[in-house]
Amino acid sequence: MSMHLFGAVVTGHGVAANNRGETEGNVTTLQKILWNGDVHTTVSAEAIRWAIRAAWQRQGLPVNRNWDEDLRRHEWQDPDFEQAAEPFIDDDVLGFMSAQAARAEAEDEGEATTGRGRGRARGRALVRRSRLEVTRAVSLTPWPGDVVFSVASVGATPSAATRGAFPVPYSAEVHATRYQYGFALTPEALIRRERALDVVDAIVGLGDVAGNHARFFFDFAPDTIVFRWTQDFAPRLLYPFVLDSGGTLAAPELLRRVEAGDIRPEELIIGGSLAQTRDGARLREAGASVHVGVKQAAEEVKDKLRTVIE
Repeated sequence: MSMHLFGAVVTGHGVAANNRGETEGNVTTLQKILWNGDVHTTVSAEAIRWAIRAAWQRQGLPVNRNWDEDLRRHEWQDPDFEQAAEPFIDDDVLGFMSAQAARAEAEDEGEATTGRGRGRARGRALVRRSRLEVTRAVSLTPWPGDVVFSVASVGATPSAATRGAFPVPYSAEVHATRYQYGFALTPEALIRRERALDVVDAIVGLGDVAGNHARFFFDFAPDTIVFRWTQDFAPRLLYPFVLDSGGTLAAPELLRRVEAGDIRPEELIIGGSLAQTRDGARLREAGASVHVGVKQAAEEVKDKLRTVIE
């Protein structure tokens, strides 16, 4: 049976703002969802995937879509995907879809060839499903409705320059919180299985995600990460983190599933601040591999990945 790598990540505490380019009036907004009855802020899976691709580009790995920061656009290496993701890590791991315009086909056999019987125009799509699945990130705490007020100085931007000799006011929704999200990967589904190692490195070393302007910077590197290396098809741990009454990171649902036998503790590799909590100690006692450092956990997982790569 195939081995699957599932994971859950929680970031450190930071101030999130302006994680998309949309506004309501002069207020830059955060995306929000209703989560367990409260309003929480959220960051899309697409933003996380974009940041992973950007990380690979910075590392010099071959990517099909190279982001040009000056031109604010992607430069494609193989826009028609003719090489079937073989040379490019982003096409192999993150997948692609190219929906081409409809083309006139030859007349179907049996269709009339006179009058209107000229055949149908159909479209064609090149699709590779993403091997790395990523959930939407959700804030660990509800959004309290915080909005900050600022002004752009005269001439600070082209739009500000058109407003005369007065500063341009604007506001931004902000949220001091952590974010958690989950991911899944089956290394055997990759064209090059060794790229699973680059996935782990990218997630562990992920920096800014969804920052639309330099004035907002939120670190998406894991404060704690939980890996599960298993033959089970179900992740069972995508959103395990909460803050207890004292504000300490906890994972009660993960612990419950381990104690209930739904997750075998030896499948778990945990790294980060959770290791120094009561839940971390109980998971270690149950048989999970628990490390104080996130990178230590990543190295153990990479050793397990190499068993299906080599």
